[in-house]
Amino acid sequence: MLEITLCSLLTILPDFLIRHFVQGRKITFFSIWYELRWGITGCLILTTLLITTVFFFHPATSSATSVFRTIPVLTESVGRVSEIFVKTREQVKKGQLLFKLDSTEQQAALELAKRRSAEIDAQIVMARADIEVTAGQVQLAENALKQISDELAVKQELFDRKSGTVSTRELERLQTALTGAEGTLASARATQSAAEIRVGTLLPAEKASAEATLKQAEVELAKKTIYAGVDGQLEQFVLQVGDIVNPVLRPAGILIPSGQGPRRIQAGFNQIEASVITPGMAAEATCVAKPLQIIPLVVIGVQDYIASGQLRAGEQLVDVAQIAQPGTLLVTLEPIFEDGLEGMTPGSNCIVNAYTSFHEDLRNPDLGTFQRFGLHAIDAIALVHAMILRVQALFIPIQTLVLKGH
Repeated sequence: MLEITLCSLLTILPDFLIRHFVQGRKITFFSIWYELRWGITGCLILTTLLITTVFFFHPATSSATSVFRTIPVLTESVGRVSEIFVKTREQVKKGQLLFKLDSTEQQAALELAKRRSAEIDAQIVMARADIEVTAGQVQLAENALKQISDELAVKQELFDRKSGTVSTRELERLQTALTGAEGTLASARATQSAAEIRVGTLLPAEKASAEATLKQAEVELAKKTIYAGVDGQLEQFVLQVGDIVNPVLRPAGILIPSGQGPRRIQAGFNQIEASVITPGMAAEATCVAKPLQIIPLVVIGVQDYIASGQLRAGEQLVDVAQIAQPGTLLVTLEPIFEDGLEGMTPGSNCIVNAYTSFHEDLRNPDLGTFQRFGLHAIDAIALVHAMILRVQALFIPIQTLVLKGH
């Protein structure tokens, strides 16, 4: 309506003044189209061009929201709630205990791992005692071998002197006893070596495995206790003792972090405006949660992709025609002033206008007259869009409270 009014001032009004006062024609309700056909046609063409130019170079959208982050309260495994330590809408601190799941199985596994570790400690003590025992056996075998070896040497010397006191049969018996003593010594030394290897290699490996199992059991038990990951406020936390919590199907609630940093507005613009909207572009917004206020903004980011075009592998080929509704260009905006979004409820719906500026381009001395006039005209008609936004800001309370009856 505003565009038609402005364009009529340049087309219909001059046509009417010339026809009525200069040419002296009497214009009635029935002859207005014939008499002002050039002005009306020009007004329609000019209005169409103006609206197209305004909305292309100074895009607007009502799909804008003051976004905020939420964190689902999830467990790492399915479990039944055994204890609850907080209530819904409660302010929690990072690391604060929220609730516990039944951990009977995990506690049993932890106790078993502790007992296994203690059992291996006992085996190490026994193995060290076995080393002492085998060391004694080795010493006895060495002494027995030495005694038989010495006796055999003496008897052999007497036999060699042909003293007649030592028989061949006795030498053979001592030789056989020497061989048996050597085997006993070798066996004792092997037993000692096996005991040392058990203490030095096997039991430490079993101890390390038992400690790893113990740590794993402690980790599994710790998973049954849920803590707050950040400072924030709990919402939709309606757990009761005995409820089943599933990390896939049923979260325990939602945690809204506090102090999320600078507040931002995310807006979805039409795809045709992708070549116009760039970071650094000036913008304005009026939000339902802050009626009758205009918030100066700046574009800080434009998403490189449009969500409606995303593709995930599945069992069937995707037909592009199935994408019925075209997606929007996601644009992130921040307030120019620090307190721009102060006092506005997060999640509020907004209307956003972005404004193209050719101020830097107009400094180029090589621009032609028509180019310079066109760029000036595009910058100037931003005022039309700014006026429309302010009318919308005035109309939001009337539309919400009166026309919709909320």
